[in-house]
Amino acid sequence: MEKPRLSFWQIWNMSFGFMGIQIGFGLQNANASRILQSFGADVEHLSWFWLVAPVTGMVVQPIIGHYSDHTWNRLGRRKPYFLTGAVLASLALVLLPNSGALTAFIPALYVGAGMLMMMDASINVAMEPFRALVADMLPSDQRTLGFSVQTCLIGLGAVIGSWLPNILGDWLHLGQNRDSFGNYGYLFLAFYVGAAFFLTTILWTIFTTKEYPPEEYKKYHPVENKEEERPRLGDIFKDFKNMPKTMRQLGLVQFFSWFALFSMWVFMTSALATHVYGLEPNDTQSEKFQEAGQNVGYLFGIYNLVSTFVALLLPAIALRLGRTRTHALGLTAGGLGLISIFFFKDPDMMVISMIGIGIAWASILAMPYAILAGSIPGGKMGIYMGIFNFFITGPQILNGIIGGPIVKHVYNSRPIFAIVIAGVFLLMGAVAVLAVDDTDEKSA
Repeated sequence: MEKPRLSFWQIWNMSFGFMGIQIGFGLQNANASRILQSFGADVEHLSWFWLVAPVTGMVVQPIIGHYSDHTWNRLGRRKPYFLTGAVLASLALVLLPNSGALTAFIPALYVGAGMLMMMDASINVAMEPFRALVADMLPSDQRTLGFSVQTCLIGLGAVIGSWLPNILGDWLHLGQNRDSFGNYGYLFLAFYVGAAFFLTTILWTIFTTKEYPPEEYKKYHPVENKEEERPRLGDIFKDFKNMPKTMRQLGLVQFFSWFALFSMWVFMTSALATHVYGLEPNDTQSEKFQEAGQNVGYLFGIYNLVSTFVALLLPAIALRLGRTRTHALGLTAGGLGLISIFFFKDPDMMVISMIGIGIAWASILAMPYAILAGSIPGGKMGIYMGIFNFFITGPQILNGIIGGPIVKHVYNSRPIFAIVIAGVFLLMGAVAVLAVDDTDEKSA
């Protein structure tokens, strides 16, 4: 039975909480390396601290997806997980920049890493059910639109998160004091405001979106095997073994994409500081390093802003070209954008690079899920969306382990080369996606 079509604003409200999640991610992606380095982390060790994110995602998301497939209470099926993750992540956002206050008991670097772990685990609890919710609620011919709207809101949230320190510090001139680690007060304020946004947007989705109750849900997502209605954690391994062919093919594309993104997030501040400002790799206390960090936040906001607008164009482009070719074009744009950073010595010129990266980011957040959803069997949307996260976290974990040593020993502590190789990986992903079998292509 085909699900009822939803209005644009119903789809918007359903994904509005994802904007808050991305405000948290935007703050983290643009500022976590900067904060950890100010607490004493060496550039070659940054990727090890960033391992926290993919490791927690790999563990948390399949479990949350599995149990959300079998949950129903007064809040709904997916919404209880949104709320729990939002509360915990907001708390972590408040605590992360304040890690230095606990140095009398524990080194600030370890406290910061612990808060990063708490934030990532909580964000993953909140994030995974949003992907499943879109697939739960929308008919196949609205699925690309649903994930594109979600990507648009992800872009808006990431812009806000990336630019919050600039808005508070450079535009409003708030928090100009610096702590003993060299961090400005506006960075603290940005994390507090981000926590408030995070919680508020999640509550918006909870109060404006009504999920299908169990009996109605079964009409649209029939379960062939009654045994599947009883949640058993061990089923995750069975489902992993039986994953659809399309998911396996997308796994290679995701590997190239997320290996590249991890390099960009981890090493961009250090790449700018050394390649553009001429700083030594571990010169983290100077004003120039803080300026590099501010520019990274600005540039990350640009690529997320671009992705916001591109996301709204994706359904029309996919309808004309097909979803796999649309994704190939997006990854190509991102690969060229990352490689071009090497050739620019002026951060203002890197806006050109960010346009290509923004196109890729929009496609990465929408097209693989739109392709995947049509191949997932009924009643398994949450668990397979969680398992699909393995193909996101796996390459990040690998990069986290080998990325730092490669920067130090192969690139001679010049992280700009990690950015260039990230661009090459996106180009390889563009080739790989052309071999993916989109079983639901006609519904694009």
